[in-house]
Amino acid sequence: MIQSMTGYGKAVVTYKEKKINVEIKSLNSKALDLSTRIAPLYREKEMEIRQMVAQALERGKVDFSIWIEKDAAVDATPVNGVLVENYYRQIKEIAGKSGIPEPQDWFYTLLRMPDVMTKTETEVLGDDEWNAARQAIVMAIGSLMDFRKQEGAALQKKFAEKIDNIAALLAEIEPWEKQRIEKIRTRIVDGLKSIPEVDYDKNRLEQELIYYIEKLDISEEKQRLANHLNYFRETMEEGSGQGKKLGFIAQEMGREINTTGSKSNQAEMQNIVVKMKDELEQIKEQVLNVL
Repeated sequence: MIQSMTGYGKAVVTYKEKKINVEIKSLNSKALDLSTRIAPLYREKEMEIRQMVAQALERGKVDFSIWIEKDAAVDATPVNGVLVENYYRQIKEIAGKSGIPEPQDWFYTLLRMPDVMTKTETEVLGDDEWNAARQAIVMAIGSLMDFRKQEGAALQKKFAEKIDNIAALLAEIEPWEKQRIEKIRTRIVDGLKSIPEVDYDKNRLEQELIYYIEKLDISEEKQRLANHLNYFRETMEEGSGQGKKLGFIAQEMGREINTTGSKSNQAEMQNIVVKMKDELEQIKEQVLNVL
C-alpha cells in the first residue's frame, strides 16, 4: 500500500501544570525539508527531535512545532514583596528628609520600580518532562502517519482506475490498427492506378508496402505499454517509499504513448492516444504526492 506525503498530526500531553502541544504538517517534496519551531525549554533536544521526525517521515516538506501552555495562575509573574517593602521604606525616608510629598498611588509607584516584577528563576528540562514531550512527539508522528496512509489508499484507488482506463483505451486501438494497414495499402494502390501512364513492379510495391507498414507498426509500443501498466500495479502493492519509482514508470508509459501517437496516422487512433495522455497526465500530477 502506497502512502501520501501529505499529512497532519497533533498531540497534547499534560505534564504537571503544563500542556505540551506538538503539531506536524507535511506536503510533497523531492527530499526531506524539515523546518522546526521549538519552545526554548526543549531546544537542547532539537537534534534528537529532528532525528525522530526524519526517521519516521523519510520525505516531504515538513513543518514541526512544539510549544507549552501553562496555567495562568501558576505562570503569573510573582511580585517581590521584600523588594517592595524596601522601596517603600526608602521612599518614605527620602520624602521625610527632603520634604518631597509622598506618592498618592503607592502601588503604581512601587510596581514600576526595577526588578519588582521580574522572574529570576530559570527552567531546567528534567527527564520526566522530556519523556512526556517525547511521548507527544511520537503520538503526533503516529497521527500524521495514519493520515498519510488514508491519503495513500485514496491515491492508490485513483491510480488503479486510471491504469485500467489506459489499458481499456489500449485495447480499443487494435481494430483501428488493422483497418489502418488495409487503408494504407488501398490508398497507395488506388493512387498508382489513377496514373495510367505509370507502370510499376508489383513485387517492388509489395516490398515497399511492407517496409512502410513496419515503420508504422506499434506492436512493440503496445506490448511495452502493457508491461509498464502491470509494473505500475505491482509497484503500488510493494508498500511505501515507491513514489519516485512510480514516477519513473509513468515517464516510460508516456514515451510509449507518445510514440504510438506519432505512428498513428489515423484520426480515430490519435483520438484514443489523446485520451490515454489525459489519463496519464492525471497520474503524473498525483504521483508527485506519493512517498
